[in-house]
Amino acid sequence: MELRVLQYFLAVAREQSISGAAQALHLSQPTLSTQIKAMEEELGKQLLIRGTPGSRKVILTEEGMILRKRAEEILSLVNRTTSEIALSDQSIAGDVYIGAGETDGIRLLTRVAQKVQTQYPHVHFHISSGDGKDVLENLDKGLIDFGLLLQHVDITKYEMIEIPVKETWGVLMRKDAPLAEKAVIAPEDLWDVPLIISRQAYSSALLSSWLKRDLTELNIAATYSLLYNGSLMVEEGMGYALCLDKIINTSGDSCLCFRPFSPSLKLGVYIVWKKYQVFSKAAEKYLNMLRAELEGLI
Repeated sequence: MELRVLQYFLAVAREQSISGAAQALHLSQPTLSTQIKAMEEELGKQLLIRGTPGSRKVILTEEGMILRKRAEEILSLVNRTTSEIALSDQSIAGDVYIGAGETDGIRLLTRVAQKVQTQYPHVHFHISSGDGKDVLENLDKGLIDFGLLLQHVDITKYEMIEIPVKETWGVLMRKDAPLAEKAVIAPEDLWDVPLIISRQAYSSALLSSWLKRDLTELNIAATYSLLYNGSLMVEEGMGYALCLDKIINTSGDSCLCFRPFSPSLKLGVYIVWKKYQVFSKAAEKYLNMLRAELEGLI
């Protein structure tokens, strides 16, 4: 399968029309249709549902949606590799990719990024947000250089440095909520109220262990991947969000407040990358400066 044809397929998926994609690609419609048909025959799967005679719109099949996701990842990695090779004989420049869960620890990483850019202004940083599962998947695929995680990882696959930051678990709630009167929140305070928890925490034993209850026994009103969305649920009165401190601003005119768990529950923060990874000059410089920054904090 040629990269060129993958680009053609993505254009069709984006335009939702073979004729529209052909126009954008400066190809004839029959040529593009032939290329897509050949791809389907090569894969042995139908990728597009063609429109009726009165409609030119095409719809991706389930296999087409899978190919679209993988094609985007493949082309992103190819473009990144091409860029790194082109810059390999030049001074330190290029792109550094970081995947991060929601944690205040990102402040340290961005502080080091700013120092790198002060010395090497042609280094650019790209931070993508996601939970731990998303970050590790992107590391494995080579789509990011580093991951910022709130968990230990398999040290046979990854290198890892602990950042001297501890994240505090607690509850995000409206300031007029009944539990806002408390300075700290105990497990039993949450047994009979609607809870909003992260997707990752829902699938782990961390919260159920602290709560002294299986999550299936509690009133889980909603789950979230990014806390900003969870905070909107809290604002609208859906329940109490179990989360980390310092991610959502609760100062000033905010209608929200945060209360820590008691007994306290804290997590370490780790910067992670693949073992034996060959870094670009920009990523290697960033890692060296990050190490130096951490040594200064110890």
